[in-house]
Amino acid sequence: MQEPVLVAGVGMTPFKKPGDNLPYPEMAAQAIRQALQDAGLAYSDIQEAYAGYVYGDSAGGQRAIYEVGMTGIPVINVNNNCASGSTALYLARKAVANGSADCALAVGFEQMPSGALKSHWDDRPDPLDQFNGVMDEVFGHPELPMAIRYFAAAGREHMERYGTSLETIAKIRAKASRHAAKNPLAVFRKEVTTEEVLASSSLVPGTMTRLMACPPTCGAAAAIFVSKKFAQKMGLNSNVEVLGQSLVSDYEGTFSAKSAISVVGFEMSREASRQVYEAAGVGPEDIDVCELHDCFAQNELLGYEALGFCGVGEGSSFVDSEANTYGGAVVVNPSGGLLSKGHPLGATGLAQCFELTHQIRGTAEARQVPNARHALQHNAGLGGATVVTLYGRTN
Repeated sequence: MQEPVLVAGVGMTPFKKPGDNLPYPEMAAQAIRQALQDAGLAYSDIQEAYAGYVYGDSAGGQRAIYEVGMTGIPVINVNNNCASGSTALYLARKAVANGSADCALAVGFEQMPSGALKSHWDDRPDPLDQFNGVMDEVFGHPELPMAIRYFAAAGREHMERYGTSLETIAKIRAKASRHAAKNPLAVFRKEVTTEEVLASSSLVPGTMTRLMACPPTCGAAAAIFVSKKFAQKMGLNSNVEVLGQSLVSDYEGTFSAKSAISVVGFEMSREASRQVYEAAGVGPEDIDVCELHDCFAQNELLGYEALGFCGVGEGSSFVDSEANTYGGAVVVNPSGGLLSKGHPLGATGLAQCFELTHQIRGTAEARQVPNARHALQHNAGLGGATVVTLYGRTN
C-alpha cells in the first residue's frame, strides 16, 4: 500500500540564455532554498535528494546540493536526457510513497552550451544509434542537428498523414508566446503572431521554422515531496497531492513501425498517460491545465493526441478551435512551455511541477487557470523516457 504524497514546496530560478546565467551550483541552491522556504522546512528535514541534469560531470548533484547543506543524506544523480528533471521527481515521489522517506527533495538544473544539442562522446556507441537508423530510412537529412531532424520528421509525417498545415503548428508557438508574456521566469516574453512564426528563418523548408524550436537555456527548479503524516506533523501546506505517476520507456514498435512519430516517443506518452488516468480514476476530459513537453511546436501537437485531449489525427482542429488555451478544453503550457519559457534539460520537469503546483494552489497570478483541480505534467526524453504526473487539489 503506497502512502499519499504531497507537494510541500517548490522553487525556480528565472531561465536565462547561455552566458547570462549563474554557475549551476548557485542556480540549484537558489531553487532549493526557495522550495524549502515555500514548504516551511529546513534542509535538515530532507531525508533523500535526487538531482537531475544532463550537461555535467558525475556528482554534480552533490556539488549543487552541498551549497545548501551537508547532512549525510543519500544524493542520487539522474541523467535521462530531457526527462532528467521529472525522473528525479519520480524517484523522490516514489521514495515517499514507498515509505523509505517522509521528506524527499528533487532538484533539476542545467548550465547549457549555446547551439543545437550534440553528443560529447565519439569513442563509443551512440545511445541513439538505433533511433538514427530509423530516421535514415524514413527521413534522411543526416546533416541536420539531431533534435531538429527528429521532430521535423515527426511533424512532416503528421502533415502528410492527416493534412496538418504549417500554419496550425505556427499557432501553437504563437499561443506559447501569449502565455509566456505573463510569466516573469520565462526567457522569451515577447508575443509573436502566427504570421511572424511562419516568416521566421526556415530550419527545414516547409516543415519547421526557427520559432517552432525551443531555445537552449540555463536554470534550476526544485520540489519537496512529503507524506501526509509528515505534513500533518509539521503543519505543512497539504493542498497539492500527486494522484498518479508513470515512467515509461520505449516499446519494440518504436523501431519496427518505421515512423518518425513513434521514434520521438508517441507510444511512451500515450501509455504513460493511460496508466496515470487509470490509477487516478480520471480521464483526459477532467484535466484543467497541462504542462506538456513542447521542445518543438510539432511535439506539442503530437502531445495533444498522445495524452488523449483529442483523437489521433485531430490535433489540427484542437488547435484551430483554441481548445488548448484559456477558455478552451484544457490550458496547455500556461508557463509558456519550453518554446517560450526555455528548456534547460535537467530543470524542465521540476519547472513544470513548479507551475502546476501554483496552478492547483491558485497562486499562479496572471497565468491562473480558473478553478484548476486536476493538472497533468508530461516530460519526455529521447532515448527513451517519458514521465507523466497527475496532481490534484486536496480540498
